[in-house]
Amino acid sequence: MHVNTGKPSEGALFALGLGCERGTPSDEVIRLAEEAMAAARIDRHALACVASLDARAQEPAMIAAAAHFSVPFRVFDAGTLEAETARLKSPSDIVFALTGCHGVAEAAALAAAGKASSLIVPKIKSANATAAVAGGGFVEKSQGVGADCQQNDSSSSKSDSALMSRTAPGMKP
Repeated sequence: MHVNTGKPSEGALFALGLGCERGTPSDEVIRLAEEAMAAARIDRHALACVASLDARAQEPAMIAAAAHFSVPFRVFDAGTLEAETARLKSPSDIVFALTGCHGVAEAAALAAAGKASSLIVPKIKSANATAAVAGGGFVEKSQGVGADCQQNDSSSSKSDSALMSRTAPGMKP
């Protein structure tokens, strides 16, 4: 396991995938995110981004979680997340019926961390949210952030760039 106690370094960084029901309290999502990070045994400075489904791009709890960790909030369309199904530990037909992808937290973490990544912490749940951590696939960049966390590489998102890539309020893009 990668434990980083300093600033984000070039090389292996991690993505935190989150899913939640609409209106989930921010403190519930942040608590679950902290639990996932603790289970991964990684320092918050090794986190490159928080990622989720584009349908949650405006969800206050998701934006708050990214701000809590001082990282960008990146979203992916259902097709991009569905492409990760073969790598999921907990695919769900129920989630597919609701979202168009077989998993949100795990798939978002994997999509953000890159094709060579793997799940470090498979999906964990609270009453209204899910979280997962993936890592190991980031391309080294001068800023120490993986290419896939820099922007959503999907061109088939349901709407314009407003849903493609989010940065938490107060964060630099």
